[in-house]
This record gives sequence, C-alpha cells and structure tokens, in this order.
Amino acid sequence: MEKKEYFAHETAIIDQGCDIGKGTKIWHFSHVMSECKIGENCNIGQNVVISPEVVLGNNVKVQNNVSIYTGVVCEDDVFLGPSMVFTNVINPRSAVNRKNQYAKTIVRKGASIGANATIVCGNEIGEFAFIGAGAVVIKEVLPFALVVGNPARQAGWMSEFGHRLNFNEDGIAVCPESKEKYELKNKKVTKILSK
Repeated sequence: MEKKEYFAHETAIIDQGCDIGKGTKIWHFSHVMSECKIGENCNIGQNVVISPEVVLGNNVKVQNNVSIYTGVVCEDDVFLGPSMVFTNVINPRSAVNRKNQYAKTIVRKGASIGANATIVCGNEIGEFAFIGAGAVVIKEVLPFALVVGNPARQAGWMSEFGHRLNFNEDGIAVCPESKEKYELKNKKVTKILSK
C-alpha cells in the first residue's frame, strides 16, 4: 500500500482517483471530489468543495468555505480568500443539464482572490493579479492588475509581493518590500529582471 504523504483531517472526504501532493493539508469537513489533481504544500481550509477534475498547482492556499468547480485550474502560489467562489456555467438552470458546457477558468501563478469574490467562468486571471474582496470578475484580468467592485474594474497594479505599484513618468515603479522594479508599457506591466 502506497504511503500517504499529505494530511487529511478525519472529517475530510477524498474521492477515488485524486492525486494529492506531498505536504498538502486538507482540513475539517472539506470534500475533494474524483479525479482532482492537487499539488505539493497546498492548504485546503475548512468546508471547501473541490469538484471533479479541478487542478491546483503547488503551494495553493484555499481558505475556508470556498467552492472550486469543475473547469477551474489554479497554477502555483495562488491564494483563494475565504468564501470566494468560482462558477462553471454561464447560464445555469436547475431543469437544464449543462454539464457538457462547463467553461474553463485559469488562475495564473501567484494571483490572489479576496474574500467573497466571485469569478464568473471562462475568464483568465493573470499572473500576480489581485482581486479585491467582494469583487465580481466578468472578464479577463491582466497580469499584475488590481481589480475591485461589481462588476470588477481595474483600480491599479500590484507587485509580486502584493503591494500597490506607483509608476513614475517613465513608467517605472519599485515594490516597497522586494525593491524589484516594474515597467508599465502599452497598458501592460512586466517585472524588470535584474542583470
């Protein structure tokens, strides 16, 4: 019998066919449904539902009361805040079966989604984007973008360390914590790699 290299609380339910990485922790009353792939060193909080075939990368943090539906892919280092939710069908109806119409939602590396935010399916959340608490995302979010409100609107840019970036007249900003530099050009932000 293969040794389990992750922790699951005794009240957690893990269905058949799941691949769960080393060092991952799954807490009270959470349900990981069939054929999910969860990376290493993830933390799945209390009362989380992870629907069939969801993919989570390494070091993904899922806070309490989160629903992650089929069609969602979260890359490494994603943060999902308390009670945030994904959808997977654009026009759900109780009496109409649309399981063959699930739309894919991708959350790129390092993105953070705040508490009680809703991500409408079929949208991509860019690398290191920051979705404010309670935001309702109905379209693509650019890498490093800060979006807030309902519907979510871009309110600025964020560094990899989660600090607001203030760009000078040359389009350069410095993260106050990491001291890394970023460039804003043609409405896109890129990190300037040190030489």
